[in-house]
Amino acid sequence: MNARIVVFAKAPVAGRAKTRLIPALGAEGAARLQAALLEDALQRARAAGPAGLELWGTGDDPEGWLPTLAARHGASLHEQCDGDLGARMHNALARATADGTPALIIGTDAPGLTAAAIEQAGDNLLRHDAVIVPALDGGYVLLGLRQAPTALFTGIDWGTDRVLAATRARLRALAWRFDERPAAWDVDHPEDLERVRALGGHWPAYLDGQ
Repeated sequence: MNARIVVFAKAPVAGRAKTRLIPALGAEGAARLQAALLEDALQRARAAGPAGLELWGTGDDPEGWLPTLAARHGASLHEQCDGDLGARMHNALARATADGTPALIIGTDAPGLTAAAIEQAGDNLLRHDAVIVPALDGGYVLLGLRQAPTALFTGIDWGTDRVLAATRARLRALAWRFDERPAAWDVDHPEDLERVRALGGHWPAYLDGQ
């Protein structure tokens, strides 16, 4: 795949990571799940065969999770800049695409987004200006770009169900050809945890406090 992958992540610190899941899992349990989601995202990203893999982290990381996982998966480690989510994503993608290499950005909240789906999105950037994988909640779980104009990241109500519609409108205003892939679910609320459990494998143990 001739595209870089940028993984955006928060350090899995109890009380600061996955706070909306704390009522269901407790602070320690939510942090353990975040650590598992982060490792899983890096594994899937690496399996997609990117031209480069970058981990962009934020938040205090006293246990050194981010450098440890970056080294384990062969990713370069970067610190997210200040500002809202749009400013931080724009900075990362502008740097990732500065030499003309397309880039995909993903978070750690969509464990159902397979390596094959990530690879297909990257391949489709050969024929499109942008690729997007919508989230079921009205956002998106993957955005692929050949370049990163500020218009795609400013004035958007991040964290709401209006993100996808606003991004589509910005892409059309740019007169870009974009490929919208099948939607994926993400893990934001306690009711999303049953989807994680249904993945099987090691996931149920993280939900049962083991």
